[in-house]
Amino acid sequence: MMNPKLLVVGELNVDLILNKIHAFPQVGKETIADEMDMCLGSSSAIMAANIAAMGVDTTFCGVVGDDYFGDFILRELEQKSVSCKHVTRLPDQKTGCTLILNYGQDRANVTFQGAMNALTISNIPFEAPANYQHLHVSSLFLQKGLLNNIEQILMNARAAGMTTSLDLQWDPTEQWAFDYARCLPYVDVFMPNESELLALTNTDSVSSAIEKVRPYLNMLALKVGRKGSLGLCGDQQLTVPAFEGPHFVDAIGAGDSFNAGFIQKYISGAPLEECLREGNLMGALNTTAAGGTGAFCNFNKISENIKDFWGIELSLS
Repeated sequence: MMNPKLLVVGELNVDLILNKIHAFPQVGKETIADEMDMCLGSSSAIMAANIAAMGVDTTFCGVVGDDYFGDFILRELEQKSVSCKHVTRLPDQKTGCTLILNYGQDRANVTFQGAMNALTISNIPFEAPANYQHLHVSSLFLQKGLLNNIEQILMNARAAGMTTSLDLQWDPTEQWAFDYARCLPYVDVFMPNESELLALTNTDSVSSAIEKVRPYLNMLALKVGRKGSLGLCGDQQLTVPAFEGPHFVDAIGAGDSFNAGFIQKYISGAPLEECLREGNLMGALNTTAAGGTGAFCNFNKISENIKDFWGIELSLS
């Protein structure tokens, strides 16, 4: 396929980001943050916006409220060349919002889910043959309307001829009600980070966690933070080191940018090592600007910064 098309299904919210906080907040007390930004939030939307900025034909499927935050999200996505033709506006819902308190390279998040809970399998376009080559789903535990039907969603995508990827993200309830033995056979690329995989499998080491999910995996793209990423496909297992970022601002959306880089290469048919390397590169680029999409203006700017920071010539193929 000369121009692969991506469908991203997931949550939509704005991020309100507080940086340079003077002290850890305490109940009954007030502290000061020297910087505040409002930007496009949600794992799914950040991945969609950034992979679209990299040149991939991207469409989003989600829900927002009929409010200012909803207007803001749609405007941001469209400015990033993401099609919003499958985004539904619900007048009786408020658009989701995440408050992010940054502490160096760590952070605390509080999310109001709002309209994101209203997204269901009935919202997802499953024509056969598919209009899209690949389906990416993220933040499953934040979307109650999708959680119970995730196996069917993945099966429908496969039946329509799409490949699939899944990034569960963290479960705020810490129940991890995802039947990986049933669902992972329908996932072409499973994309957790280290802490999520350990929690999902109730293990205390990456090797033990991998052994639990290995019988059901097609491909694993595991994010391991400053150590880079680990890939697994059949008998092939490899680790690709991270790129050191020259100007760290924050790590919001770094994992989602990894997903964007990896999937851009994956749908072009690149080998696993190249996919992991591109994921690591986009994750590192993400940390050089505020928020999840600040470093991804357009392909030319992305290419220019990557050449300046790491001396690498970027290619879409």
